[in-house]
Amino acid sequence: MNEAAMSTLLCFGLGYSAEHFIEMFGKLFGRIVGTVRSTERAAALNTGSADRLKVAIFDGKTPTPEIERAIGDADTALVCIPQTETGDPVLAVFGETLAAARLRSIVYLSTVGVYGDRGGAWVDETTIAQPDTARARHRLLAERRWQEFGTRTGTPVAILRLAGIYGPGRNALVQVANGTARRIVKPGQVFNRIHVSDIAQAIEAAFTRKAAGIFNVADDEPGSPEDPIVFAAELLNREPPAKISFDAAAPSMSPLALSFWQECRRVRNDKLKRELGVTLLYPTYREGLRALFEEERPSLRGA
Repeated sequence: MNEAAMSTLLCFGLGYSAEHFIEMFGKLFGRIVGTVRSTERAAALNTGSADRLKVAIFDGKTPTPEIERAIGDADTALVCIPQTETGDPVLAVFGETLAAARLRSIVYLSTVGVYGDRGGAWVDETTIAQPDTARARHRLLAERRWQEFGTRTGTPVAILRLAGIYGPGRNALVQVANGTARRIVKPGQVFNRIHVSDIAQAIEAAFTRKAAGIFNVADDEPGSPEDPIVFAAELLNREPPAKISFDAAAPSMSPLALSFWQECRRVRNDKLKRELGVTLLYPTYREGLRALFEEERPSLRGA
């Protein structure tokens, strides 16, 4: 058995992206320990998982002997838990334990939101982050705390800044099929997106290369927010929903959604390809939605 297959992965926050990473690349690890917040979810995952996946509870505030032991055993750590107003929960609770561990690589999932609004201009990893929202400012602070941790301990820390995530069960096809899609039009607005499988690829590449630094994880083609909705409707052979102006839609948006729409930028991914060697499985939403259409056609037909 090779070294990778004998290693232990510790995943803080078994959410959408982490679960897809484990589904695609979990076989590379001999053992996986993941955390969730609720006892019900932990019980469900422990019941349905393979023997090498163990799920523990972490409420974001309280250390537990089980997780501290897992840190001591871990070779790599994937951090997917969002920051709070007071900082990064993992570092706040387990920072000293992690510093004493022998981790070979850490990957921290962040967001391209830390760049702030650029009026549609291109950004890359050399662009100075200028977050516009408190949430993005807290995220940038968490990034810096992890980078400081890496410098202090000599542990490679890769910061993956993710664009808008879509994938199985979370995509424009599902929204069009169940009637919840909104074709909001805001002239000049563009977004980057990223398929969850390409996030998994980026995580695996960062671990394999013991990468350090910041990497944008985004697709090749920033585009209008209505484009995937129209394309999904075409795949489903349905009429796309009627256009809604941003001004008309804004009053019904949550503060989080509203902040998302008030930022506009184009994100370059050259460093992801050049330094991590990632070839995107889904370079645009078109390839991603076509594949999801084939995978999810039976459930979409019934929606």
